[in-house]
Amino acid sequence: MNDRLKTLLAKAGPFLGLIIVIGLFAIPTETREIFLSYHNFKIIFTQTVIVAIGALGMTLIIVSGGIDLSVGSAIALTSVVGAMLVQRGWGTASVVLAMISAGGAIGLLNGAAIAGLRMMPFIITLGTLGIARGVAKWLAENQTVNYETSVINQWMTTADPFSYALPAGVWVTLGLAILTALVLNRTVLGRHIFALGSNEATARLCGVPTVRLKILVYALAGCFFGLAGLFQLSRLRQGDPTVAVGLELDIIAAVIIGGASLSGGVGTILGSMIGALIMAVLRNGTQMMEWQTYFQEIIIGLVIIVAVFVDRLRQGKS
Repeated sequence: MNDRLKTLLAKAGPFLGLIIVIGLFAIPTETREIFLSYHNFKIIFTQTVIVAIGALGMTLIIVSGGIDLSVGSAIALTSVVGAMLVQRGWGTASVVLAMISAGGAIGLLNGAAIAGLRMMPFIITLGTLGIARGVAKWLAENQTVNYETSVINQWMTTADPFSYALPAGVWVTLGLAILTALVLNRTVLGRHIFALGSNEATARLCGVPTVRLKILVYALAGCFFGLAGLFQLSRLRQGDPTVAVGLELDIIAAVIIGGASLSGGVGTILGSMIGALIMAVLRNGTQMMEWQTYFQEIIIGLVIIVAVFVDRLRQGKS
C-alpha cells in the first residue's frame, strides 16, 4: 500500500497541486471571473514560457544528478547579448542562433568544470551565477540595452484582449517539451542520463562515458537557458542585466514540484511543465489578489520547502 501511495503521489501529485492552486484563486468572488477568463489564462501560459523552457534544461541536469544555480544570470546575459546584436542590425535568425549558442557556451563551461575537474555543481554554478551577472552588467555598462524594433518583440505579446491566438513562445515551449520528453524517454542518450543520475559509478562500469555525458547535459541545458533569454528579451523588449534575479529558484522548484528528485535519476518533462504552470498560476493569482510582493516571495519560498519535503517522502527518506 505504501508503494502504491508513493507511485500515485509521484504521478498525480503535480496535477493535483495545479488543481488546488487554481481552485484557491478561483474561490474569491470578486476576482473569480477575471481569473478564470481565457485572456488571463493566455497571460498565465505566456508567463510560464521562460520558467518552462528553463525547466526543460534543469530537468536534464537534475535527472543526471546535478544542479545549476546560474540560470537567472545566464538568461540575463543572453538577453543583453541579443539586445546588443539587434541594436547592431543583425538578422533575426542570427540573433536567435547567437543567443542559444551563448547559453550553450555557459553550460559547456559549467559542465567542463564539474566533470573535468570533478568539482561540486553547487559551487561551480554558484560561481558562474556571479560571473555571468557581472559580464552582463559589463557588456550593458550597467544600464538597459534598448533598440528600436524587432520581429522578436512579437513572440511574447498578449496585448490584444480580443485575440484568442496564443503567442509563439507558448507553441515553441510545447514543441520543445514534446521533443525533450522523446529524447529523455525514447533514446539511448535519455537512458544514459537516468543511469548517470541513479548511480554514477555503476553507469561508468556499464560503459557510459560519464565525463562527456555531464558536459553534454550542461551544454544542452545551457542552450535551453539561452532560448529562455530570447523570450525574456521578447517580453521586455530590451536587454536588462539585472533581470531574472532568483529565477533559478522558480525553475528548480518547478522541476521538483513536477516529480524530479534532487538525488537524481528521477524526473519527467510533463511533471516539470506542470510545475512551471503552478509557479505561474501562483504569481498571477497573488498579483490579482493584490498581495504584497514580499508575501509572494514568502509563498514561493514555502512552495520550494514543501516540494523538497514531498521529494523526500517520495524517496522514502526521513
